[in-house]
Amino acid sequence: MNWNAYGASLLETIRSSKPLVHHITNVVVTNDTANVTLHLGALPVMAHAVEEVAEMTAIAGALVLNIGTLSKHWVEAMVIAGKTANDKGIPIILDPVGAGATQYRTETCHRLLEELSISVIRGNLGEVSILAGLGGEVRGVESVSAGGEAVDVAKTLAQKQNCTVSITGKEDVISDGTRTVLVDNGHQWLTTLTGTGCSSTTAVAAFSAVEKDPVTASACALMCFGLAAEIAAPRAKGPASFKTAFYDALYNLNTRDIEQGGRIREFS
Repeated sequence: MNWNAYGASLLETIRSSKPLVHHITNVVVTNDTANVTLHLGALPVMAHAVEEVAEMTAIAGALVLNIGTLSKHWVEAMVIAGKTANDKGIPIILDPVGAGATQYRTETCHRLLEELSISVIRGNLGEVSILAGLGGEVRGVESVSAGGEAVDVAKTLAQKQNCTVSITGKEDVISDGTRTVLVDNGHQWLTTLTGTGCSSTTAVAAFSAVEKDPVTASACALMCFGLAAEIAAPRAKGPASFKTAFYDALYNLNTRDIEQGGRIREFS
């Protein structure tokens, strides 16, 4: 596969079809993830009331479940929305923010994984390692340690849950347990802002709305997301100016940028 050309074509499909991406997400990142969805060309909606999540999910192209700021009612809304998504064949992207930091977060993740069919789990190495049963440490929402290397951890959880796992970091790892892809786009400035991991989950959801293969959708999404950060970085003087430049770069990302700058490779 010509990854760069295909990634560029998926981005164009998002911009022409404008799929709705429904988020049940945390209060820290709501505005940021809505903007990232828009800048990619999709349409964001953030609805978490149990009275409306099924109806909203039913018309979406993808569903994001993000556990960053949990409450009992939000968990129930996630289950209701997730079951609707499963019934209608809508991909679910799970972001296990801070899994392992508290018992409640970890148990909620396991509940969602048990009751729902998840398309993609997008998290950091520590979160994914804990969900895979390999151990590790998450402090707050940051990965401190893991029970293995990223490729092995991703494969283990993917095989355990029969889904695709995307671990973002210096090099992103995407695996469905059999096929593994690495993405080498990104920039250290992303670590200076809250919510960039959650925003990468949004990117995966937008691409999953137009691409059925979750490995391909995840890899192309993270390539475009990371590439926009690379384009933005030279214009930044600090985190605030980087955020503005990053949003602009994501909005203006084009086929030429992707074909010249994307770095995806199959892992063997």
